[in-house]
Amino acid sequence: MSELIDNSAARRNVLKHLILQLHDGKAPEEVRPQLVRLLGRVPYDEVVAVEQELIADGMPASEILSLCDLHSSAMKGAIDTSGAKTVPNGHPVHTFKMENQALIGELALTDKLFDEIRKLPSDADASEPVGQLRVRFSRLSDVDKHYSRKENLLFPFLEKKGITGPPTVMWGKDDEVREMVKGAVEVLQPGESVSADEARGLLDLVLRHAVDAIKEMIFKEEEILLPMCLDKLSDAEWYSIYIQSPEIGFCIYDPIDRWQPDGVAETEHAAAEGAALRFASGSLTPTEVEVILNTIPFDLTFVGADDTVQYFTQGRERIFARNRAIIGRKVQMCHPPDSVHIVQKIIDDFKTGREDRAPFWITLNGKFIHIEYFAVRDDRGKYLGTLEVSQDLTEKRALTGQQRLLSYEKDSK
Repeated sequence: MSELIDNSAARRNVLKHLILQLHDGKAPEEVRPQLVRLLGRVPYDEVVAVEQELIADGMPASEILSLCDLHSSAMKGAIDTSGAKTVPNGHPVHTFKMENQALIGELALTDKLFDEIRKLPSDADASEPVGQLRVRFSRLSDVDKHYSRKENLLFPFLEKKGITGPPTVMWGKDDEVREMVKGAVEVLQPGESVSADEARGLLDLVLRHAVDAIKEMIFKEEEILLPMCLDKLSDAEWYSIYIQSPEIGFCIYDPIDRWQPDGVAETEHAAAEGAALRFASGSLTPTEVEVILNTIPFDLTFVGADDTVQYFTQGRERIFARNRAIIGRKVQMCHPPDSVHIVQKIIDDFKTGREDRAPFWITLNGKFIHIEYFAVRDDRGKYLGTLEVSQDLTEKRALTGQQRLLSYEKDSK
C-alpha cells in the first residue's frame, strides 16, 4: 500500500471511491475499515479536496449535505491533523476552539440531564430537569454566533481562494443545527408539569438530535475546517476576521487576549478609529465615545429593534455580570424563564408605543439598585431598540445636607 501512502492523488481517488460507496447506500461501519486498511490516517486537507472534487464532478452540494454526517462518521478516528498549525491565544482559531470547548461542557451537562430523565419512573414529575434543560438549550442557542462568524467572516476568504464546495455544505449543516436548537428551545418553553414519559419523548424526537448535531459540527470544524483554514489564510486575513468578530459576538466563551500578528498594521481599522463621529451638538472619535460610556457611573445595555443585544458598557464596577458572549443574543434568552414574560411585556409596550419607560428598584446584596428601561426612538418616533440603565444608588440615597467645597474621598481599599 506504500504507493497510496506516498501519493496524494492516489489517496484522494481512493477516498472519493469510498465516499461514493456511502452515497450508494453502504453504512459507515462498512466503509471505515476499508478506509483505515487502504489509507491509514487521511490528511485533513485531502478530505476537503475530495469534497471539492465531488462537487466539481457534478455531484449536487445538496446531496453531499444530506450525507455529510455519514462522511464524518466513516472518517472518525481516521483523519490526520498532526501537521496542523498552532495559534496563540486571541487568534480567531483559538477563539473558535475555546467556544467549542465551552459547547462541549454545556453538552456534557445536557447529557447528564438526559440520563437523569431516563432513570425516572414513568409517572414521575420531570419538571425540574426539564427546566434545567431549558437553561442549557438557551445557552446552546448561542452557537448561532459561532456559526455566523464562520459563515460571514471566514467563508468569504475561502471562496476567494476557489474553495466553495465545503463552505456551502457546512453552511447548510449550520442551518440544520440552528433549526434543531430552535426547535428544542420551543418545546422546552415554560408550561405545566411534565411527566418522565413526556420528557423522554422530547429527548427522542427533538433534544437528542440537536445535541448530536452540535457534536458533529464540532468534529468537522476541529478535524477538517480549522486546520485547513490555517493553511490557506494569511495573517492579514486572520486579522481582518479578528477585528470584525466582536460585531457579531461570541458563543458562551468571551476571549480576553488581544492578538495582532507581527508586520500587519491595523490600516483601515486604525483610520476608522481616528475618524470623528459628528453629532448635532459636537463631535467625538470612536475611542472617546467608548471611554466616555465606560466612565459614566452606571451600566448601559442596548437591545436593538430585532430584540438582540447589540452593546453594553464596560465600567470599572458592573452591577450585573456581562460578557461579550451576549452580543447578538436574543434578550429573551438572557433572562431566567420566570422573568422572561416581564421583559417581553416591556418590549411589546415599547414597540407599540404604549409606553416609553419602565422603572424598577430592588435591594441586591445590601445595595439599592435602580433599573430603568427606555424606548429608543428616532426623531420620527420609529422604535430603534431598548436601553437598560442600571445604577447603584446606595451612597446617593444616604446623602444629607450639602457639600459645597471640594472634597476628594479616597477609597480605603
